[in-house]
Amino acid sequence: MLERKLKMTRQRRVIVEELRKLKTHPATTNLYEIVRKRLPRISLGTVYRNLELLADAGIIQKLETAGTQKRFDGTAENHYHVRCVQCGQVDDLPVPLFGDIEDALRGLSDYKILSHRLEFQGLCPSCRD
Repeated sequence: MLERKLKMTRQRRVIVEELRKLKTHPATTNLYEIVRKRLPRISLGTVYRNLELLADAGIIQKLETAGTQKRFDGTAENHYHVRCVQCGQVDDLPVPLFGDIEDALRGLSDYKILSHRLEFQGLCPSCRD
């Protein structure tokens, strides 16, 4: 991921603060409802654009899975996630990173490996019951 400098406006600061309070990896619309409590005049488009800019700058993570809404994570450091295949809930997995995967792939492809993301799938406790 290419990181770039980004000026932290009041709107961006509030978005990051609210996102970092959450462990639910919210979609844009969910975070928008929370941010509006502090910034009543902010628009959904502004929240969306700022989330994209914050992710591009490496301040937050954007989680994209085929066929699902983008979700955002206030923890910028690389870590793994587990997603419920029934309800879509996403949680962090507290396991060490598998750095040797990147080393193993070097030379097997013409790509220059910059990083990796790994998502596990399963059933959350609520859907499992």
